[in-house]
Amino acid sequence: MNFHLIMDFAHELVEFVKEWYWIPLLILYFGVISTILIENRNPTKTISWVLVIVFLPFLGLLLYYLFGQKFNKVRRIKRVNQAQAVRLKKEWQSLEPYMEKDIARIKERIGNLSRVFIFLKNERLSSPTTGNRVQLLINGEQKFSELLSSLTNAKHSIHVEYYIYELDDIGSAILDILNKKAEEGVVVRLMVDSIGSSAMVKRMKRFKKTKILFKPFMPVNFTSLANSNYRNHRKIVVVDGEVGYVGGINISDRYINQSESSSTRFWRDTSVKIEGPAVNMLQVGFWNSWNLADGHPFLLHEGYLRSIPLEKKCGDASVSFVSSDPASLGPYNMEAILIAIGEADKKIQLVTPYYIPSDELATALQVAAAAGIEVELMLPKKSDSYIVQHASLSFIKPLLERGVKVYFYTKGFIHAKTISIDEKLSFIGTVNLDIRSFYINYEIAAVISDAALCRQLDRQFETDKMSCERITLTKWKRRKTWKRGLDSVCRLLAPLL
Repeated sequence: MNFHLIMDFAHELVEFVKEWYWIPLLILYFGVISTILIENRNPTKTISWVLVIVFLPFLGLLLYYLFGQKFNKVRRIKRVNQAQAVRLKKEWQSLEPYMEKDIARIKERIGNLSRVFIFLKNERLSSPTTGNRVQLLINGEQKFSELLSSLTNAKHSIHVEYYIYELDDIGSAILDILNKKAEEGVVVRLMVDSIGSSAMVKRMKRFKKTKILFKPFMPVNFTSLANSNYRNHRKIVVVDGEVGYVGGINISDRYINQSESSSTRFWRDTSVKIEGPAVNMLQVGFWNSWNLADGHPFLLHEGYLRSIPLEKKCGDASVSFVSSDPASLGPYNMEAILIAIGEADKKIQLVTPYYIPSDELATALQVAAAAGIEVELMLPKKSDSYIVQHASLSFIKPLLERGVKVYFYTKGFIHAKTISIDEKLSFIGTVNLDIRSFYINYEIAAVISDAALCRQLDRQFETDKMSCERITLTKWKRRKTWKRGLDSVCRLLAPLL
């Protein structure tokens, strides 16, 4: 009897669900869409998520859960950021007189472009520093030889923070050095992104005997899948608090081009080596990330910051850093770039593997070109992401119409993220010119004023142009209709990429 009652109840329940299933689904959709609207996001991104949810039933909700929500993790990041700022406030205030003097020196050298340094100081992102030595590093061939030498000569500490750390030849060579230095008593802290370096995370979990202090950044498991959207895209090394590296080059053999005739795809990228007082700011940046990843705490004054006498200069470069994360008060990297573009006088050269700009950036470049400034943008002809590439292509026509010169790099894949302005100011870092870098990822860029480095970067741009195809408006309009349509479809996903 009980069995028949259960079956009857189950049948009634199924019939009820068949007839009225749309009510809880409607409530769910209404709740999600209301949440998106209440968050007051960028209108373009808001509309994009609403369209995805409406036109991709169930799948759209899943995508929003995984990649769209502003989860508790972001609120925690904000709390950590605020706590870090409070801890550094006293030290920051003590530096005020020195920062004002550095700003005056920078302004004397580059005029209104110094506003970028003032912005970073006012937002307490990084103090302006002068008297640094900088070295431009082109591709893995130049970077890794310098990096291996710096690591080998470390005496006090090594801090490493990377998005991708692969266990290939160069990755294994670096890991061997890190293990050796740790055995010698050097403090070695290694932090990698848990998704970008998943193999490395597994390796370090199995390798229990190492003295390396290791932390995966924001690990992802079944209960934290939604946090997979927030990735640490930075590439930082700080050795002894005296030498720093930052740029687009991850730890991977792909960045080392063995020869021009190699069968592997040519990989074009850029990093910079920095020595001098600016390295202290890079050290603070690593300290912030380490604390956020719940690494075993350490104090910066325990030998990790270097006191450099004012009369002792490493070089002539002025250096600061602009970092951002999903909980930043603003898209600081984009804002710093906009300030620089607004103060440009003659020439702007930009290199990026992904161009999915914010409305503000696209407008700034178009207005600069229309105002008579030479604006040049270099992109890879063939990207490593099909959807992202076609989304990028949908933004090209407005640039061409306003006089921006666009080049497609054909030699291989250009992965560099650099900006050079008037041969006076340079950005070298991890920041792509896309929404993800501006608003979602953990990113960092070195802002550098150094005449020699700026000239080198400009010469490298001219060299790379020899391996490029110049895109004209006439040529662009001749593209096949289906390709333009594909670009437009992929562009719909641009705010979500």
